[in-house]
Amino acid sequence: MHDEQFKRGVEEFNRCYFFECHDTLEELWMETIGRDRLFLQGLIQVSVGFYHLFNKNYKGASSQFMKGLEKLEAYRPAHRGIEIDHFLEDVRRWHALVERCLQGHEAELDESGVPKLQFIE
Repeated sequence: MHDEQFKRGVEEFNRCYFFECHDTLEELWMETIGRDRLFLQGLIQVSVGFYHLFNKNYKGASSQFMKGLEKLEAYRPAHRGIEIDHFLEDVRRWHALVERCLQGHEAELDESGVPKLQFIE
């Protein structure tokens, strides 16, 4: 996997540049074979989930979160130097918020609470 491009995608995610993260990681995903392919796809789907969420497309957010969570589960506790366990817990909390929004409940959406992709030292 191209390390600089991967790091750029992680940085974009952490800065809440979800559309850009999707583009960066998708370009990398298209060139990737093997085990890393589904990992990248899971990260892309979570990023797209947040993009949809902050554009109030709750159905799209829920769908992408579910797909991404399912794929990333296989990469616990960490993969490619990224901590996965806590990240998944945090994304699940956001997914629960999305589900409440789908049921008509209002939610205050604050990007500062979005989980970060953390490199393990």
